[in-house]
Amino acid sequence: MTSASGGLHHAVLTRIGADLTSGRLGAGDVFSMEQIEGRYGVSRTVVREVIKVLESIGVATSRRRVGVTIQPESQWEALSPVIIHWRLAGPQRLAQLREVSELRRGVEPQAARLAAQRATPEQAERLQAAAAGMAETGPKGDLLTYLGHDIDFHRTLLEASGNALLAGFAPFVAEALTGRTEHDLMPEIPEQGAIGWHVEVAAAIAEGCPDSAEEAMRRIVSEAQEAMDEIEASGD
Repeated sequence: MTSASGGLHHAVLTRIGADLTSGRLGAGDVFSMEQIEGRYGVSRTVVREVIKVLESIGVATSRRRVGVTIQPESQWEALSPVIIHWRLAGPQRLAQLREVSELRRGVEPQAARLAAQRATPEQAERLQAAAAGMAETGPKGDLLTYLGHDIDFHRTLLEASGNALLAGFAPFVAEALTGRTEHDLMPEIPEQGAIGWHVEVAAAIAEGCPDSAEEAMRRIVSEAQEAMDEIEASGD
């Protein structure tokens, strides 16, 4: 796949996601490849790539002499970063972030506990560097650089758990963190207490203190959920 076709492929997926989350497309809608080409103005090659992705995440099925059929949302792969991205960009944004926060509360504190027992020295150093980067860029309001450090922190934490299933959760968290920033759901200056808790988690993991790592991580994910609850309650 060339870089041009790859760009078109992602652009079409984004447009399809917007059509789905807005209700312009719905379960049971059927399209031929020719109709998709015309609707989104792309080549047959790009359409094939897009259909493969849609099938892989449960959004559509493709059959000869039938076409591409949109599946009920209950069949979609809820943990797919593609679907999370769609929902964060659409009217389901706050509900999606709430679900992410609820799931993180059950996953990341345990990952932090395991990381305090299993992290390599290199992983511990990466966590401390990411937390230091957050502490430096957050107070300046440099949200994009802060986001990069935040994603690196949580990815490293999940990998350091030594559990492949927990490590596989990283793209999901990264998409949620990105969506919260891109859609202006972060304060202009990140919460200083949350930054401090990231520093505490990194230190506890480096020192091999599972209880402290778990407790500080629980504060982080609880604060994130409370922030989303406040935004949702305000209707902002």
